[in-house]
Amino acid sequence: MLMRTDPFRELDRLTQQFFSGTPAGTWSRPTSMPLDAYRNGDEFVVAFDLPGVAPDAIEVDVERNVLTVKAERRPLDLPDGAQAHLTERPYGVFSRQLFLGDALDTDHIQAAYENGILVLRIPVAEKAKPRKVQVAVEGTQQKKAIDV
Repeated sequence: MLMRTDPFRELDRLTQQFFSGTPAGTWSRPTSMPLDAYRNGDEFVVAFDLPGVAPDAIEVDVERNVLTVKAERRPLDLPDGAQAHLTERPYGVFSRQLFLGDALDTDHIQAAYENGILVLRIPVAEKAKPRKVQVAVEGTQQKKAIDV
């Protein structure tokens, strides 16, 4: 149900950071963000790690069955006269695309952001939920329910 768009993107990011000292990603070449995904009953839950990202710097878009999450972490604003001695936290643009199956209702996605974690709850579409179908037995008045 989920597929990474570029398996070598993280290696590219690390190589770029190591050799050039540039931020994690740019709008034209964003880097990936870690996530967890699971199904809980009638909903699919996806949690993205976005520590240090302001809520207004997060974009969530759905086009057809492609979910795109894009966020930007900006470097700290240092006080006048302050000098940075160590900067290890990645900053820049982070992006992730997930290909969602037809079994999910993308019109009713709920998003919440708390403690640096963006949680998306995507309900399972009614047409994809299990249901019972009544089957009549020929020559009798009996009906039997069968799960489909």
